[in-house]
Amino acid sequence: MTAPTSDAERLARTARLAAADHRHLWHPFTQMQDWLQEDPVIIDRGEGVELIDTLGRRYLDGVSSLWCNVHGHRVPELDEALRAQLDRIAHSTLLGLASTASIECAEELVRHVPPALTRVFYSDAGATAVEIAIKLAYQHFQLRGDAARSQFVSITGGYHGDTIGSVSVGGIDLFHRIFKPLLFDVHHAPQPYCYRCPLGKALPGCAMACAGEVEAIFTAHPGAIAALVIEPIMQGADGMIAQPPGYLRRMREICDRHGALLICDEVATGWGRTGTTFAVEQENVVPDIMTMAKGLTGGYLPLAATLTTETIFESFLGPFEARRTFFHGHTYAGNPLACAVATASMRLLRERGIIAGLPDKVEALRAALAPLAAHPHVGEIRQRGLMVGIELVRDRTDRTEYEYERRVGHQVCLEARRQGVMLRPLGNVVVLMPPLAMTVAQLEQLVAAARSGIEAVTARV
Repeated sequence: MTAPTSDAERLARTARLAAADHRHLWHPFTQMQDWLQEDPVIIDRGEGVELIDTLGRRYLDGVSSLWCNVHGHRVPELDEALRAQLDRIAHSTLLGLASTASIECAEELVRHVPPALTRVFYSDAGATAVEIAIKLAYQHFQLRGDAARSQFVSITGGYHGDTIGSVSVGGIDLFHRIFKPLLFDVHHAPQPYCYRCPLGKALPGCAMACAGEVEAIFTAHPGAIAALVIEPIMQGADGMIAQPPGYLRRMREICDRHGALLICDEVATGWGRTGTTFAVEQENVVPDIMTMAKGLTGGYLPLAATLTTETIFESFLGPFEARRTFFHGHTYAGNPLACAVATASMRLLRERGIIAGLPDKVEALRAALAPLAAHPHVGEIRQRGLMVGIELVRDRTDRTEYEYERRVGHQVCLEARRQGVMLRPLGNVVVLMPPLAMTVAQLEQLVAAARSGIEAVTARV
């Protein structure tokens, strides 16, 4: 199809696509009644860290196309890896067969994770990776003869995906309360949300009481907990809630004391987002099971992985008649196209020293954000690496929140969009989560648009 060249052609094409969108599409996490009354921005192309719509307008991709883009769009090395794989095969199953691309991807993957994580189970999304982790943890103990270990602990405010199992270990009431009758019971520990501590305490005098509450759950259910499921360092979808230093290390120690597994969900935090390849590195924690997706392919194709230790893997070994098999799988598990581009993305990270170059960008982002911290309607800025949440408040002195229906975060993001920057709100929290490839100048542009939007919106609401 020939690309439109005149303004009239672009307008006509955009209007046709918008009408078709309104007729047929149901967008995720979107109130469709509002959507149907708006003219959508229709992304047509990408270039570097910019998105380009059907009218030719450019936007900085300030949330990495929902936290998955790493190197930017149309990266020559990733494009070539995908084309080369297309010349071989687009897909073949891993049920009863092996494939070159999935093997090479697994080889590269284990170079980037803590050394104890040696086994890779592929799926297609973060939620399915977490489902697999839950089932692996449960079956591991069943096969070991420890059938009493059938319960799970998770953290309030956690987000692990939208399948029934991943929602069960999630903890965002807004998203999950309607599905409660469908979920299995999970012990939810208080969120380590220091700005709005659910226990009414404050660091450092609290001695991290929220971690103590986690241990209390384990103590109250001796020998019953199979695993603790946690987003390490930063809870993403609940508003970029940054855990206090040492919290993750405490979680590892609690699991060790009580004989449970630690499942770290690095779907959002992995692949450099927090300043290290994986967030667990920041506290020298090695989980028993780690999940990942999003940035695994550099943001190109759906691919997820659940990694485990040899100890867990060995629980599933036995003669055929013992039925110790992990009876779980996905049609597109280890898809060769996705694996090929993931391998290329991981090699770019390693060969170009991209993670090693992040500290300067992280500090530049921190410096750009610093003046905004004094804004009368900014309650807190939470930053871990290139993950940022700016919490907006009606009253800074008593931390009064804006009413949900005012959609303050949404309005800020619309203002930023008018300045050529794409951001995303999480309620009253404005999220910045740029691709690792963004330059310092672009990071500063990102913050400037966020600040301008915050000033404009808070002056009128």
